[in-house]
Amino acid sequence: MAIVGHALSIVSLLISLAIFFYFRSLCCQRITLHKNLFCSYVLNSAFTIINLITVVNNPKVVQRNPIGCKVLHFFHMYMLGCNYFWMLCEGIYLHTLIVVAVFAEEQHLHWYYLLGWGFPLVPASIHAVARKKYFDDNCWMSVDTHLLYVVHGPIMAALLVNLFFLLNIVRVLVTKLRDTHRAESNMYMKAVRATLILVPLLGIQFVIFPWRPENRLAGEIYDYIMHILMNYQGLLVATIFCFFNGEVQGTLKRQWMQYKAQWGQRRREHCSMRSTSYTATSITEVPTFMYHHDCNSEHSNGKQTEDSELVALKTGETYA
Repeated sequence: MAIVGHALSIVSLLISLAIFFYFRSLCCQRITLHKNLFCSYVLNSAFTIINLITVVNNPKVVQRNPIGCKVLHFFHMYMLGCNYFWMLCEGIYLHTLIVVAVFAEEQHLHWYYLLGWGFPLVPASIHAVARKKYFDDNCWMSVDTHLLYVVHGPIMAALLVNLFFLLNIVRVLVTKLRDTHRAESNMYMKAVRATLILVPLLGIQFVIFPWRPENRLAGEIYDYIMHILMNYQGLLVATIFCFFNGEVQGTLKRQWMQYKAQWGQRRREHCSMRSTSYTATSITEVPTFMYHHDCNSEHSNGKQTEDSELVALKTGETYA
């Protein structure tokens, strides 16, 4: 099921990226961050699927312990860090956009690139060196080591910072809605909606639900929810921030209407050309017997005219 979830996430994210790259009207800083976030999801899911198929579900490879599986583990840890640090970049951008409105229009994206793609190399490299020196198990599959906190620690810190951003964003949204003197129910409904949308984007569900309940039924429900949030997170993000995005839907509708208009115009032009061609062909391809009939008619008419003239002359001579 994990492979299916990550595969669906990859497909939906690639469709979303195709939409973002194809339509230039969607180009802005926010969409640029979305593109990088989606790319990190795609790469993370791809490395997860490769690791599950080639290493986790292949005991012979684990027993042989080739260097390739450890390199794969390093890239998997690196992409896992990129995934969550691009979530942090989204959180920082949203916080700057909504809370620090003074700097909302122009932001220097190179700092986001450095944080999203560059910083995760540090914990991933430290983990690889420490794992090789202090806990060099087969393919580095064991989780019974505190060295994993070298990677998981910064990820948890990023999630906690995103949690702070989320709470502060909701606070600002509630304050702004209250200042507009709207109805109380409408105010809280919009705040709750914003919260539910931001949760899968910022990835704070791992902070909200960090411990598994001991009760059997509650534990199964917890596992089911966490399975969806972990393996289908890319699908959820693509659905909420691309397929359900009003701006994206408006762009796709305009493109569809433009395509229908162009297709209808081409069909009308094609039908007009066919009609003109058919008319011209009908005029030029008249049956030959009609021409013979017309010629004979003209000949007969000419002969009758001559005969009439002769009769008139003769009659004139008689009277003379």
